Amino acid sequence: MSGNSIGTLFRVTTWGESHGEAIGVVVGGCPPRIPLTEADIQQDLDRRRPQAIPSATARREADRVEILSGLFEGKTTGTPISLIIRNRDVNSDDYEDLRSVYRPGHGDFTYQRKYGIRDHRGGGRASGRETAGRVAAGAIAKKILAREKIRIVAYTKELGGIVARRVSPAEMAGNSMCCPDSEAAGRMERKIARARKSGDSLGGVVEIVVSGCPAGLGAPVFDKIDADLAKALMSIGTVKGVEVGAGFAAARMTGSVCNDALGPEGFRTNHAGGILAGITSGSDIVLRVACKPIPSIARPQQTVDDKGNPVTLSIRGRHDVSVIPRIIPVCEAMVGVVLADHLLRQRAIGA
Repeated sequence: MSGNSIGTLFRVTTWGESHGEAIGVVVGGCPPRIPLTEADIQQDLDRRRPQAIPSATARREADRVEILSGLFEGKTTGTPISLIIRNRDVNSDDYEDLRSVYRPGHGDFTYQRKYGIRDHRGGGRASGRETAGRVAAGAIAKKILAREKIRIVAYTKELGGIVARRVSPAEMAGNSMCCPDSEAAGRMERKIARARKSGDSLGGVVEIVVSGCPAGLGAPVFDKIDADLAKALMSIGTVKGVEVGAGFAAARMTGSVCNDALGPEGFRTNHAGGILAGITSGSDIVLRVACKPIPSIARPQQTVDDKGNPVTLSIRGRHDVSVIPRIIPVCEAMVGVVLADHLLRQRAIGA
């Protein structure tokens, strides 16, 4: 299977399956002499864990990361960093009746058509559990970015049609939805409870803001940084759309409104989302991702088995009601991986 790696100089390769022995990631291209501990990585992995999130699965993995290579006396050596996260809370019996049935909204049908074989246990490689490796790699990327005072913050912008109307960091820290609008967060939690009770799921929108990014990262034509960011974010299984800056709203603007005027102090607006001609402008990078509802639901759905016979399916097992807010550190990680890669590429140009 191809397509398990991303990046040019800062290169990330994830491995493992949802119900296998472990999942993990290999990070190549990390510069030497960067202080790194398992605790640095664990704090982001803990944000991805279900914990007390009302939308989350009942599967309770500790997600304890182990660093196998690439460190000496607490600092990176410049060699590949190998990380492993062992699967402990696995119950594959929940998936036995799906061995020959294609789940609606999942990759079962397409995987079978492409490879002629698939791991039916929790989706195998296509499971959202694969994203733990991404989060671990993103934590290393953030260490590189922090040296340049580049900061990535993501939060819940929308869930089930309920939209956050303001951005208050204090309010974001005070609710389980990681939403910067506490009033909206309360309504989101109630809507999740109703969806869980009815056996359904919800989608939403995550907004990602990058501050402190210097101008000049990225390149015109095929190596545009917004194109690389969109690819990285779209590689997350749940993501069905990406916006940069004004996004689709730009299609309804006039040029006189959409263009970001310049003054002695810099850009006066940021409809471009911090990127012009595929190159960072020095303004905040603003991105939004649309996340589809979790496809594993308890409600009856129509499908077929691998012989083409009609099947009415109600999915058992332990599943999230929404990927939000657990998807938030995954989005941050993918943005961090791309920015770290482009930062190192820019340095190589000036070397």
